[in-house]
Formats: sequence, C-alpha cells, structure tokens
Amino acid sequence: MSARLPAGSGQPFIDFNQVALAYSPSSGNAIEDISLTIHEGEFVAFVGPSGCGKSTFMKLGTGLKRPTAGTVTVDGQVVTGPLKIVGMAFQNSNLLPWRTTLDNVLLPLEIVQPYRSRFRREKAAFAERARELLAKVGLKGYEHKYPWELSGGMQQRASICRALVHQPRLLMLDEPFAALDAFTREELWCMLRDIWAEQRFTVVLVTHDLREATFLADTVYVMSARPGRILEQRSIDLPRPRDLEITYTEDFIELVHQLRARIGRIRKTEAPQ
Repeated sequence: MSARLPAGSGQPFIDFNQVALAYSPSSGNAIEDISLTIHEGEFVAFVGPSGCGKSTFMKLGTGLKRPTAGTVTVDGQVVTGPLKIVGMAFQNSNLLPWRTTLDNVLLPLEIVQPYRSRFRREKAAFAERARELLAKVGLKGYEHKYPWELSGGMQQRASICRALVHQPRLLMLDEPFAALDAFTREELWCMLRDIWAEQRFTVVLVTHDLREATFLADTVYVMSARPGRILEQRSIDLPRPRDLEITYTEDFIELVHQLRARIGRIRKTEAPQ
C-alpha cells in the first residue's frame, strides 16, 4: 500500500516515488513501495515495529543509501549521494570525547562545504553561532566541558546543536531521546519544539515512542514489519504551540491509542504462526 500526502502549495521538498531498497540481492527488500511527499517546514514522524525500515528511510532521504527501485528527490533534485543540507542526530550522542562541547558543536563547520574552506578565517563568527545554539538549549556555561562531564540529556542537547549549527534545511532524527529518562525526554521534546517553531526547518523523526511522535509531529506514518511499507498516514490535528499539558487531554490520548492499536495489529498479523 502506498500513501501520498495531498498536494500542497509549491513543489514537495522530499518526494519518495515507488522506492524500494534491498541491502543485498539475497536479503530481500528492507522497504518497498514507499511513495510519499513532505513539504518544506513540515515535521513528520515514522513509527512501527522494530526492523520495519524506519532508519532505512533516513538513509535514503539523506543520500547515504541509493534505492534499488524508484527515486528519491529532495529540493527538486534526484538524490544520488550524501546531501549537504541535512543535519542528523541519533540515539547515542556520539560526541568526540577529546573535544569540548563547543568544539563538538563546531565539527560540521570544519568538514562540510562551503563552511570548511571558510572555517579558519570565520571561526569567531561560527563559534558565536554555536554558543547561541548552546544557550537556546540550556547549555550556556558548558561550552568548555568535555562529554564525560555532561549528563546524558546534556550530551543529547549538544548533539542537536551539532546537527543544526550549519543551518540545515532538513533535520533527520533517529531515536534521539530513546536512552533518556522520561522527564529529560519531555524536556528535550519542548526544546526541539521551540527551535523548530523558530527556524522552521523540515524534520523527519524516527521513534518508537508514540507520545513523542504525537506531541511533536504534523503527520505520523505507521510502517509495516519488514519489508517496510507505509500502512497509515495520520495527521495530528492538535493545536500549536503545544505544551506538555496537551499530553493529558482526551484528544491526545485517543490519537496515541489509535496508533498503538494499529501497530498492535501489525505485530499480531506479522507474528510467526
């Protein structure tokens, strides 16, 4: 089954057209028959059972993998290799232990063009940009701390800053808050909500947390078990700006229950007999 968002104004920012990917000829497809569009500034989330291809979708959308069938288009161009307009953050912060928080955040500007060729002469301006981001996420005063001096939540805040410092148009997030305690996770939902509301880059979030997807996203896609397909596209018609109190409302709880029931049906029908 394919799902495609209704046509919006202007050209879609991301367009998957009948996309499939097999990691090897003998492994079968990890995902198949994926057709969807995402418009610039949207916040979308992908949920589904483990192994359904959520992370594979990210690799295709960033150009880290090329499809074995179909086409992936970003900003009007067919994706044939890694994209420079993307920032990425993962479940593990992957901060380099020998670099300070500030230097970790600056890393993309040292390696991604066109910033790399300007880094030495514009380092002061880039460092100021990094400090402003760190202040927005509550890490002012921690610029010269090393990763081992930061809590897990603080490390993830720095990781988000690193993903955003080169001002990407697309932010890909792969389970970025999964390893955190519930209170820290909710704090970081609000942090991400506020930065996105201010800058309105496009966000693709992969998560197992249905509350997280419902709180943050405009649209949630439910994927099947391997090979991953889009089984359902659910618009989250909750008013913005959203605060954590909305997670206790009947409308929010009903949306989460519906998503959970859908994934439960997937697990039941896909379970070995």
